[in-house]
Amino acid sequence: MKKIAIWMMAPLLALVLGTATAAPQNDLALGSGDVVKISVYNNPDLSLETRVSANGAITFPLIGQVSVAGLSSAAAEKKIAAALVSGNFVKNPQVNVLVTSLQSQQVSVLGQVLRPGRFPLDGSRNLLDVLALAGGVAAEGGDQVTILRTADGKTTKQVVDLTDVIRSGDQPANLDLNGNDVVYIERAPRFYIYGEVQRPGIFRIERSMTVLQALAAGGGLTPRGTERGLRIKRRDATGKIEIIEAKYDDLVRADDVLYVRESLF
Repeated sequence: MKKIAIWMMAPLLALVLGTATAAPQNDLALGSGDVVKISVYNNPDLSLETRVSANGAITFPLIGQVSVAGLSSAAAEKKIAAALVSGNFVKNPQVNVLVTSLQSQQVSVLGQVLRPGRFPLDGSRNLLDVLALAGGVAAEGGDQVTILRTADGKTTKQVVDLTDVIRSGDQPANLDLNGNDVVYIERAPRFYIYGEVQRPGIFRIERSMTVLQALAAGGGLTPRGTERGLRIKRRDATGKIEIIEAKYDDLVRADDVLYVRESLF
């Protein structure tokens, strides 16, 4: 079956995984840089809009500094309410914490996407959702996505094949993204073709692409071209260029240069 280019699939990303669920904003952990709006029912003097400091705390009237980093909005509400009660400031306080700007829980999407940048995870927490926010994979983008994440001072790398995910319709749980993850879409591998072909130039390598398919991508041979003596210039592991006598069913590799000779007769 002919492969469908990933960039054409981008508008279908959300449809493919219809069971994917967005995380409610109040379930996300607060962190440095987040802006929160806090109110206490029937106590307008305690209303406050503030930013979580670098050390993960806010300063609240009457009770002073409160550490909220790592807490959900609901947990932060309970912690502030408990401090108001223990200090005999308010009896049975009804505290509401609303996140107005989520800065700590963002993911960076870079490389071959239509709108690279940083995106909040307040409404989307999995890979395909975030790629959709970035406009989908661009035409030059490849099938593989690299996810970089840092935890406890250690950076790990995960490579995901988008074609396999979309074809299976099953997104594993480990594709859920966390704050400060980096998603990178590499450029699709390409090959070069020149000589006696109709459209010499640079072309995308489709999955399991053969020399015959590469010739078709170049528009086929010119009237002066010959199928005999097809050659591929390819760099080996040491970077040295080797010349290979190509056959139709040979697979094309990234950065191959395919040369079509002119017929002598």
